[in-house]
Amino acid sequence: MERTHRQPMFLKEQWALLLLLLLITYACEVWVLKETIKNKLMVFERKVSRKIFGPTKERDVTWRIKTNDELDELIRCKNIINHIKAQGLSWLGHLHRMPEERMVKKSI
Repeated sequence: MERTHRQPMFLKEQWALLLLLLLITYACEVWVLKETIKNKLMVFERKVSRKIFGPTKERDVTWRIKTNDELDELIRCKNIINHIKAQGLSWLGHLHRMPEERMVKKSI
């Protein structure tokens, strides 16, 4: 029996989005997110997501790019801003549980 090394497309899409998220948000726990930065991150995330998910084929055999709503549906509203906020809260909880003599806790 012949084995193929092809993965289903949805797995490739999930891996690509996960790698993007990990690469972009390295050390994001301490970032200060201003509105301009948030907008730039969202634009970048949507641009990459459109490349990963590709265009949509219409009934009249034409192709179009996916809308923001369609992308939200595909990534299930797990956008990069929500991830960064969750990481920040996780880091805050870690700091709260730290002993008082730690240098990091003293500096804050």
